[in-house]
Amino acid sequence: MDDDNESREKSSDEKDSGMKDKLVTSLLEGKRMEAYAEHRTGDMHHCHLCERITYKRVPGKNIGEKWFCIDCLKKMKEILDTMDQWEEELAMESKMKEQLDDNLGI
Repeated sequence: MDDDNESREKSSDEKDSGMKDKLVTSLLEGKRMEAYAEHRTGDMHHCHLCERITYKRVPGKNIGEKWFCIDCLKKMKEILDTMDQWEEELAMESKMKEQLDDNLGI
């Protein structure tokens, strides 16, 4: 009987020490991750337009004092590339309005 009690106590102690080891390992890993995040926080910025965090997977570029992610920069480039077309459309609209006003005598 005493052997059974001793073996139960030993297995209980082994489980406790195993849990303690896992807990300590988990805490150390958490501290390492926290230290890494604090170390890399200086490299991280948020996009001024979409509030996305820019870093390795989402590169960013600072323009003046504001940061923009690559996706927003692509959208802005597309807008700027089609700016001439927009201006032509606006000029045509204003000419059409002038012609309509002249034809209607307004």
